[in-house]
Amino acid sequence: MTVIVAARDEAARIAATIAGLRRAFPAATIWLADDGSRDRTAAIARAQGARVVGGGRPVGKGGAMTAAAREALRQRGAASAARAEGVFVLCDGDLAGSAEGLAELARAVADGEADLAVAAFARRVGGGFGIALGFARWAIRRRCGLRTRAPISGQRALRAGVLAAVLPFAPGYGMEIGMTIDAVRAGYRVRELQLDLSHRASARTAAGFAHRARQLADFARVYRARSRRRGRGLRPPAA
Repeated sequence: MTVIVAARDEAARIAATIAGLRRAFPAATIWLADDGSRDRTAAIARAQGARVVGGGRPVGKGGAMTAAAREALRQRGAASAARAEGVFVLCDGDLAGSAEGLAELARAVADGEADLAVAAFARRVGGGFGIALGFARWAIRRRCGLRTRAPISGQRALRAGVLAAVLPFAPGYGMEIGMTIDAVRAGYRVRELQLDLSHRASARTAAGFAHRARQLADFARVYRARSRRRGRGLRPPAA
């Protein structure tokens, strides 16, 4: 079992997040994809036993997670990755203790119920007016036909072979939309599970609206990049 945590400036929550992951996955190797944190996120994660990738100049969530995922796959070995052995869990660093609930995602993949399992939060906390979320749902439906409840959830589980197939992730906040479209186009089964998770949601403030504007811009770039003319072609599922 391998867990990759996306984080930037999450010093207040990262220790609790890793502790929750340890309860869910006692034997897992935990990686931190640090997108240029300016606080002690990386140092705290190392003290908790996580392996840290990144930490220099911010490259965006998709870039940071791509670097960490590639390093994690490399250390597992190319042969085992090609055979799709093992389960990877991807998550955000702001889940705190609720990260323990991600065990159900990993079980869905390990038991063969899905190739890519996505967590839908049982309770909505914060957020804006739903414009960016609505666009994300529409973009995925238009590009691959899948109807989603949680199109931008960063809490996901997938087999190693599926992870290798959907790399590199789309830049910035477009990572999850691109991953879903690429997985469906490749013939993988995507399933959403409602889980009782919590995170640090953005509020209806100037900073919150600026954050969602950046998300929407990244979503639009992914939508254009994965047009039927220019997007990735279909690939057969890993055996």
